[in-house]
Amino acid sequence: MISTGRYRLAATFALFVVGLVLASAASAQQEKLAQTGMKFLSIAVDPRVAGIGDAITSLEGGSEMLFHNPAGMARQEGAVSLNVGQMRWIADIDYNAATFSFKPAGGRLGVIGFSILSVNYGELQETIRANNEQGFLDIGTFKPNAWSLGVGYARALTDRFSVGGKVKFSSQDLGNSVVLVEGSNNFIRGDDQTDVVAFDFGVLYKTGFRSMNFAVVARNFSREIEYEEESFQLPLTLRIGLSMDVLDLTSLGASGNHSLLVSVDAENPRDFSEQLNAGFEYSFMQRVMLRAGYTIPTDEQGVSLGLGVRQNIGSLVFGADYAYTEFGVFSGVHRLALRFAI
Repeated sequence: MISTGRYRLAATFALFVVGLVLASAASAQQEKLAQTGMKFLSIAVDPRVAGIGDAITSLEGGSEMLFHNPAGMARQEGAVSLNVGQMRWIADIDYNAATFSFKPAGGRLGVIGFSILSVNYGELQETIRANNEQGFLDIGTFKPNAWSLGVGYARALTDRFSVGGKVKFSSQDLGNSVVLVEGSNNFIRGDDQTDVVAFDFGVLYKTGFRSMNFAVVARNFSREIEYEEESFQLPLTLRIGLSMDVLDLTSLGASGNHSLLVSVDAENPRDFSEQLNAGFEYSFMQRVMLRAGYTIPTDEQGVSLGLGVRQNIGSLVFGADYAYTEFGVFSGVHRLALRFAI
């Protein structure tokens, strides 16, 4: 007779395989033309996430999970969680993010969270086509930017099953572009700013086989939006994740001083081919964390490496995380975040 633990493990792997099949079937029904907008909504700012190769879907945490799988914050440890992060993305694009969550009524009513994300694309040169030797006319500079505000809710419905959702208002401003030229210096401009309301939904299931988690999340559901005459959709993506502390299978895990979390995500995005994200996080006494991860297939993104520290100061839990991701012909990406929990 199959033991209960083995049955749960087999059932979880079956769900994982079914999810991959459904994701592949959905992809086959959809022509992918890389025509999505507001791509900033799909970039991870959090260094822990980057450090484990973006394989975050089935992990649990605090308010930072609002950006990845809202169901993952349903069992946050403290009554309050605050995270702030900064990243210098490729092409010197600056990302800043912050999340805050709290548990009203001691967690009996679930967890409520808020997020903010801002993006500064820097100062860019503005040109228009012209009938001269260069073929263009330099008319100054502009500073595109984007931001997103979100509110989310998560709740553990049972001791194993959690659900979460998030609604976010996102905006992107690409400046006031020239749409018509009347004379040599009379430019008629159009407003290239647009905004949209989008939704994320996620579930997380604790399988009961040691520390194994299984999760599914869909991010960036929204209506179609457009600039001028060109319409596009947000970077909708479906992720399926599986994770486990593999030291639970050894005597090292029993002491509680060591853990080795292994996490894998399968991603089916709207605008490019399916990807597999994998990473691990080694923790010593829940004080020092070492991370590494990789995503395949990619064109330029390489290995990600990360480091985290955590310290209790009375009732306050303080943490700091750093991650570095190599990006081929581009400069490497650095991420830094601070965490606070009470």
